[in-house]
Amino acid sequence: MSGILYSVATPIGNLDDMTPRAIKTLSSVDYILCEDTRVSSKLLSRFDIHTKLIAYHKFNEKEQLQRVITDIESGKNIALISDAGTPCVSDPGRVLINELHTLNIKIVPISGACAVSTFLSVAPKNNEAYTFTGFIPRTQNEQEKFFEKYGNTDIIFYESPNRLIKTLENIRNYYSENIKVTVGRELTKLYEEIKSGKIIDIIEYFSKSQPKGEIVIMVHCSELYEENSNSMEISTYIKKLKTKGYSTKDISIILSTLFDINKNTVYETCRTI
Repeated sequence: MSGILYSVATPIGNLDDMTPRAIKTLSSVDYILCEDTRVSSKLLSRFDIHTKLIAYHKFNEKEQLQRVITDIESGKNIALISDAGTPCVSDPGRVLINELHTLNIKIVPISGACAVSTFLSVAPKNNEAYTFTGFIPRTQNEQEKFFEKYGNTDIIFYESPNRLIKTLENIRNYYSENIKVTVGRELTKLYEEIKSGKIIDIIEYFSKSQPKGEIVIMVHCSELYEENSNSMEISTYIKKLKTKGYSTKDISIILSTLFDINKNTVYETCRTI
């Protein structure tokens, strides 16, 4: 019988987040595939796990693929971990997982910490819809294409600390100074920080000192999209009411009552249409 591949989540910072099931699994498999043996050896030492570690990362995963498959087909049980968090979530493992599905080899997930789900549990949001994209493209031109593609839902992505301010500025320039963002930094660690608000305020905050550590960002595109949609809808109604002969004053009273918005805002919009 073929063996099993266990995809095991490990802590993203706080080692107390390691689950008993993860410890039991890593202790019992024949060997563990990991990104960096130096990083993972510290984790194993912390929990008195003595299983052999084998480097498996984006630079050698295709080379290691056949060896791993052969071992599993011969009956060995193998664990896959990343340096931190859940394998295959912006970490190596996708090539192996895809191939094992093709071969109908059993894969067992051992759930645990993940930066995205951890961040989502504390980030403010209006609904459950979001798009997670891993790391955001680096250049301004690529980022603008990225925002254009995903801009109707909240976007969540990873970014490095040295590019944080530049990316926030690109977001501000593409959307507006009022777009809301939430930034999570060093999640579960000693200096964990979650900041949410208008992007101009977030830029000012993180410009005071160079941020460090792993960073997750949410751009609250859905809120801006809803605001723009409401503005478009109000403009449409204003035009219709004007064609029926209603005065600016009457229109402002009608629409402010129907849509529960400020009467003066409607009045000023009427004057521009």
